Amino acid sequence: MPTLTAEHPTLGTISYRDNKRYWWALAILLPAFPLMGIGLYLYSGLEWTLVAPLVGIYIAVPTLDWALGSDTSNPPEALVPQLEADRYYRYLTYATVPMHFIVLFVAAYVAGSYPLSGWGIAAIAMSAGLYSGLAINTAHELGHKATGLEQLLARICLAVPAYGHFTVEHNRGHHVLVSTPEDPASARMGESIYAFALREIPGTFVRGWQLERQRLAKQGRSLWSPSNTILQSYALSAAIHIGLIALFGWLMVPFLLVHNFWAWFQLTSANYVEHYGLLRGKQADGRYERCQPHHSWNANYIVSNLLLFHLERHSDHHANPSRRYQSLRNFDDLPELPNGYYGVYWLAYLPWLWYRVMDRRLLALPHIQGDLSRVNIQPSQRAKIEARYD
Repeated sequence: MPTLTAEHPTLGTISYRDNKRYWWALAILLPAFPLMGIGLYLYSGLEWTLVAPLVGIYIAVPTLDWALGSDTSNPPEALVPQLEADRYYRYLTYATVPMHFIVLFVAAYVAGSYPLSGWGIAAIAMSAGLYSGLAINTAHELGHKATGLEQLLARICLAVPAYGHFTVEHNRGHHVLVSTPEDPASARMGESIYAFALREIPGTFVRGWQLERQRLAKQGRSLWSPSNTILQSYALSAAIHIGLIALFGWLMVPFLLVHNFWAWFQLTSANYVEHYGLLRGKQADGRYERCQPHHSWNANYIVSNLLLFHLERHSDHHANPSRRYQSLRNFDDLPELPNGYYGVYWLAYLPWLWYRVMDRRLLALPHIQGDLSRVNIQPSQRAKIEARYD
């Protein structure tokens, strides 16, 4: 395991070893979850085994997060340039890209070639969609980087769940207006995940196209120009979908609908828990303050962070979006989620339980201290929330 060293003007020689260096490869091995369910079905012929990947992600991973706990360690800042220059970490993201295509093809082959019931097809589509939701996460890491290769790979990744507008919308929309009432991808206090989904999914789609239209207009190009990066990704999505229908028949239409929806809903779930109720203050000139680490919910749970390329260290990501995943930091006094993402998704899917756990946690934050004027509140729920907490 490589040891990084540097001479510090006051501390002398400093060194750092990333003890999770080889554990990051778990992100590449994650296809073992959906492929495990397929393998169990092909071995046993029992359809119920197709739900094994969902059990693994939504039950086993939160349990491991709870059992193994958090890692709050940070790399020394003086060594971050060396850490980010280590190409091993970016090769892991590159290697993940083809795995998304492999899992989708294998799942479609089994769904279209074996005598599965309707619920069996739904189970395999959801398992594949769960992993294709992670394709959006892979694209998230790649799409924040300035290299042409990583930008291209992000668009290719997004073709799998047919979510080609994500990088444009996320980088130039969400990161600009995060934790404000104007951002469709920032959840409000008192807003259920289901109400949020109805606002977030269409809202981010429309904003992505608007932002790409503006970019192309500045270059004197039409929205339908081949330079439209959203169209590039969607063209590949169309080729994938048409190809699967041609290979395995019209059964692929409901299969892909379930697959794509569940992939999208994984992003919606992440967006919901990442900024719930958090609000950036307005400055004297009417503009929002710069995004700070306390404007995102953070989580340092070991297992889910390894699977998600440190996505859960979301506070540092939003404060410093170009930072690579291996060098994202933890800070003191951050808004902290009570489990990794897959654990808190369970809370989010049960709104009454989510509000019970998260609303008081939100109001107890050091920068809020019960002051509802510092909270992003769902307008339709404001009177009820003020009556309960003010």
